[in-house]
Amino acid sequence: MSGPNSIQAWQMIAKDQPLESVTYPVPELTARDALIQVAGCGVCHTDLSFWHYGVPTRHKPPLTLGHEISGTVIEGPAELIGKPVIVPAVLPCGECGLCRGGRSNICQKQLMPGNDFNGGFASHVVVPARFLVEVPRKMLDEHELAELAVIADAVSTPYQVIQKSNLKSGDFAIVIGVGGVGLYTALLAQIIGANVLALDISQERLDFVTAAGITNTLNTSEMDIKEIKKQVKDIWKRIGALPYGCKIYEVSGTKDGQELAFALLGPAGVLSVVGFTMDKLELRLSNLMAFDAEVIGTWGCKPELYNNVIQLVADGKLKLKPFVETHPLSRINNIFKQALEHKLLKRAVLAPDFQ
Repeated sequence: MSGPNSIQAWQMIAKDQPLESVTYPVPELTARDALIQVAGCGVCHTDLSFWHYGVPTRHKPPLTLGHEISGTVIEGPAELIGKPVIVPAVLPCGECGLCRGGRSNICQKQLMPGNDFNGGFASHVVVPARFLVEVPRKMLDEHELAELAVIADAVSTPYQVIQKSNLKSGDFAIVIGVGGVGLYTALLAQIIGANVLALDISQERLDFVTAAGITNTLNTSEMDIKEIKKQVKDIWKRIGALPYGCKIYEVSGTKDGQELAFALLGPAGVLSVVGFTMDKLELRLSNLMAFDAEVIGTWGCKPELYNNVIQLVADGKLKLKPFVETHPLSRINNIFKQALEHKLLKRAVLAPDFQ
């Protein structure tokens, strides 16, 4: 396969300004690179953080955003040519102490599409080839390659944090914020056999996760923290979960969500911070001491875990189709606006439609 001479893309020019359709030359590939023809790129809250909330990208704009990418290798290592792949949202160096020590997702030399270099809201993207994850051909009998883009972040990120939190069958798992990544957090926890409780301020999102099989939900929009804690305790008792060791996953990426998550922490509990906000909180850290509890963070997913996620999808244990909606990339400004206004129930994946 031979690649194009140029890449068509939709770029962020400046904060809150409409993304613009542009064309730029294909970067020169090194022996370590691959040129991917993009099938789809998911819209993530991180993209909105860069574009709307002012979180700085490591490569200054203009920049093509998008780090949740699936596509086909058209140039690069011979063994990958023509292969359908997922591009990990975090691409580590593979050589440093963190990589060798099993923490490659936080490699300090990592590269992230749509942050360190032009990303996936484009016809093509050039990425390091070392950690590309091949998609089994049989999966394409049931899924469009574009739909599988969500594995790159929306599915793999909660998979990693669930592994880090040591969630086990029978544990009580509270997921705060069940749009996008939160939905997959709840579904993955349920696959393990946890007793899952979904909390959200949107009844529409809670109805959506109920239809997906999450039976315990709580709309917290009209409650203060004291009332929420009482309601959660009642549900905890009703389902007969252990009265300790609760696993809490804060995925809303809001100040209110993070404050609630910390307030729900109890004996031997684990709070996993998955969502991101620029807001600061005032907390009593002594609760961690008193409850012998833990708070852990997560950043992306180690490339070595991706095949586990792919296997869950290939085996039919984790469904993607009902929760993904593909849109033409040319609608990117409209989709970003809808995502910012929380109007998208399903994960939006943008598929290139350049003429």
